[in-house]
Amino acid sequence: MFHASTPAGPGQRLRAAIADQGTTPLIGVHDMYSASIAAEHYDGMFVSGFGFAASYYGLPDIGFIAWPDMVAFVERLRGAFPRHHLLVDIDDGYVDPEVACHVVRRLEAIGASGVILEDQKRPRRCGHADGKQVLPLEEYLAKLELVLADRTDLLVVARTDATEEQDILRRARALAETDADVVLVDGVRSEDWIRRIRKEVGDKPLLFNQIAGGKSPRLSLSELTELGVDVAIYSTPCLFAAHQAIDEALTGLKTADGRLPATAGQNKPVGVRESTELLERNIARSRRLADVTV
Repeated sequence: MFHASTPAGPGQRLRAAIADQGTTPLIGVHDMYSASIAAEHYDGMFVSGFGFAASYYGLPDIGFIAWPDMVAFVERLRGAFPRHHLLVDIDDGYVDPEVACHVVRRLEAIGASGVILEDQKRPRRCGHADGKQVLPLEEYLAKLELVLADRTDLLVVARTDATEEQDILRRARALAETDADVVLVDGVRSEDWIRRIRKEVGDKPLLFNQIAGGKSPRLSLSELTELGVDVAIYSTPCLFAAHQAIDEALTGLKTADGRLPATAGQNKPVGVRESTELLERNIARSRRLADVTV
C-alpha cells in the first residue's frame, strides 16, 4: 500500500495531478522522437503498448512485447524527460505474477510515474479490438494485490477488458475496492457507460482511453470532466500522425521525381535545424535537473 509519509516521487506527483481540477491528459508516445515533440506540448506521457509494439517491433499489439525492451525504453524516456509524468502500459504484467512484480520494481527504480495492469489472458488484444478474453477475476485480483504490495511510490491503474455488461460492472466495482490508485475500463462504447462505470467505482479516480478509430466516443477534456473522468490517455495520436505524415511525404517525393521540398519559410517541412534544436532540448532538461540535484 502507498503510504502518505513516502517522500514525494514521480508516482506521488502524478497522483496530485490526477486529484487536481479537471481531467489530466497523458499523451501516447512510441519512440524518443515522438516523446520529444509531445514534451513540447504536454507534461504527461503514456507509454503505449500499441505504439511501442508498432514502433519497436513493427508488429500489432497482441502480446509480442518483451518486458526488458519496455523497461529500457522507459529508462531512456526518464533520462530525457526527468520531470514529465510517465504512465507505462505493462499489458498483463507479462503473464506471470512474479514477472509483473519484478517489472514494477524495475520501473519504480527507474522513476516511472505509474503502470497499467490489465486482466486480459493470452492471446491478448488491443483494448479496442474484438476477441478479447479476460482472466477469472480472482486470478487477476491476486496478481494485482502482489503488484500493489511491491510498489511504494508507483501509481497503479487497475484495468479490465471485460466486454459483457454485467461483468464490466462487477469487475469495475471489484477493482475500485482494491488499493489500486485508478480504475480503467477499456473499450467503453458510450457516454452512458462512462456514467455507469463512474457510479460503480465511487470515489476512486477513473481513467478513459482515447484511440482514433477505437470503440470509445471522441470526447473533449471538458466533456470528460463533466462525466467524472479524472485522467485521459491518448494512446496513438503521435503514431497515427507519423503514419499519415510519412506516407504523404513519400508520396510527394515520388510525385516530385525525388526532389526534396524547400524547408525555409512558414508552413514548410521540418529540416535538420528544427530537428536538432528539438533534440538539444532533451540534453538541456537533463543538465538542469543534474544541476538542481547535485
